[in-house]
Amino acid sequence: MSLLEVHNVTQRFGALAAVKDVSLHVEEGELHAIIGPNGAGKTTFFNMISGFYVPTAGRIVFGGADVTALPPYERVGMGMARTFQITEVFPELTVRENLRIAVEVADGLRLKLFSTRRQVSATEQRVDELLEMGAIKANANRQVGELSHGDQRSAEIMMALATRPKLLLLDEPAAGMGSQETYDTAVLIRRLHRKQKLTIVLVEHDMRVIFNLADRITVLSEGEMLDQGTPDEIAASEKVQVAYLGEKRESS
Repeated sequence: MSLLEVHNVTQRFGALAAVKDVSLHVEEGELHAIIGPNGAGKTTFFNMISGFYVPTAGRIVFGGADVTALPPYERVGMGMARTFQITEVFPELTVRENLRIAVEVADGLRLKLFSTRRQVSATEQRVDELLEMGAIKANANRQVGELSHGDQRSAEIMMALATRPKLLLLDEPAAGMGSQETYDTAVLIRRLHRKQKLTIVLVEHDMRVIFNLADRITVLSEGEMLDQGTPDEIAASEKVQVAYLGEKRESS
């Protein structure tokens, strides 16, 4: 059984079918990328996986449980975490403080008036682990708002990991970045995938990131499944070449 199974989902907004009959299976430990031209339905599809939209038709199964109608917070409790295109952080707080809030929320401590010494110690230990894991220790005591966009994104990704997810969903993690920041973000994602054995699904426009990171790629076009396969298979796909370039690429 796959960790994530998306069975023939459709999402309609009135007469518009933004996603039509798309299926996807993601194995545990896999890094799966979702790509497609603008307007392909990628964000809508991602929103169904993470629970922000309930599919008009079809099923979503996570960890063997049907989560089709579950809200995002319940999916988080089951081991699903997500980042967004627009970085979601507290810019006036330090990186350490952002991570501490994420850990406390994940552990259910934000609703308690008082924490025991053991809980405080465990929280700080987890924060240190996340700083180390994300290679962001040097920025621990800097306000997030004064960091580069790439460093802010790294902090946000590590905040998502505070919940110890089984599945990490990354929505355009390299959006708005220059070459060096894109490279650094790709290195972080690769490290989390390989060393932490994280299962990751990402939507991304930067093909350099996709073809260097992904185990498998799903291509959407006009809300439908266009193709699916390994990076080599997708690079050689005539259907994908037509969708992106408007014509078949001649082999050299």
